[in-house]
Amino acid sequence: MKLHFMIVRRVPPVPSPVLVEAYDILRGRGHIVTEDIAEEILQRPDLLQIEADIYILKSHTELSLALAGILHTQGANILNPYISCSMIQSKIITSKLLRKAGVPAPDSWVTGDLGMARSLLERHPLIIKPHMGHRGAGVHLCRRAEDIDKIPPPATPMIVQEAIPGPGEDLKIYVVGDQVFGVKKEFSETSFTVAGRHEPITDEVRQISQKVGQVCGLGLYGLDIIESDRGPYVVDVNYFPGYKGVPNAAGMIADYIDDYARGKITLTPPVPRI
Repeated sequence: MKLHFMIVRRVPPVPSPVLVEAYDILRGRGHIVTEDIAEEILQRPDLLQIEADIYILKSHTELSLALAGILHTQGANILNPYISCSMIQSKIITSKLLRKAGVPAPDSWVTGDLGMARSLLERHPLIIKPHMGHRGAGVHLCRRAEDIDKIPPPATPMIVQEAIPGPGEDLKIYVVGDQVFGVKKEFSETSFTVAGRHEPITDEVRQISQKVGQVCGLGLYGLDIIESDRGPYVVDVNYFPGYKGVPNAAGMIADYIDDYARGKITLTPPVPRI
């Protein structure tokens, strides 16, 4: 089968070792593997046609999602499903999906006037961040009204969330199908470049992580968990993360994609409940 990876620009700009190894494994099993970065090629969207058996969406950019949407309307087989990826790009939608399913996630609010969030500070500190942000960019911890006032006028909708108190480190969860792995590292705007250290996870975290995949219709995904005194809270979800610090990540990813290509695995995106 022809497998086409829609990937994102790397920071730093070097090939992902995990992807390179996964490509080699998949080619060794007889698959044709290609890739592109949407921002680095010139395309006619009206002429875009399905040319691969499976498209693997590894980019979170708006352009990649738009092109994946065009392919989706033509019936392309996309992993993770386009609908799932498109919905969880918005932290606003993800918040609703998780809370409705009973997944522990912070209380959240949305508004076009951040000044209206000042009253919430009477209850607890707040995290204010772009609803489609990535890699920790644009995240603001607000303890006082002045902290909110210092936030530059946003160019995109923001989500306001209860700041869950934790130990100072995020528990990064990486999932491949039914396999769940934990990695710990301190949160920062550059922490995505750091592998972190392997961390054993509890049965509760494993169950929460797998439920997130079921709720969001994802098979290759990651989530950030804060381990608070009230228990674990899911504070972010993303599809097809980098899997830094996960042993044999390339082999597991290749196995999953191979099984998906052969029809051994299916994924169901979120659907309306009537």
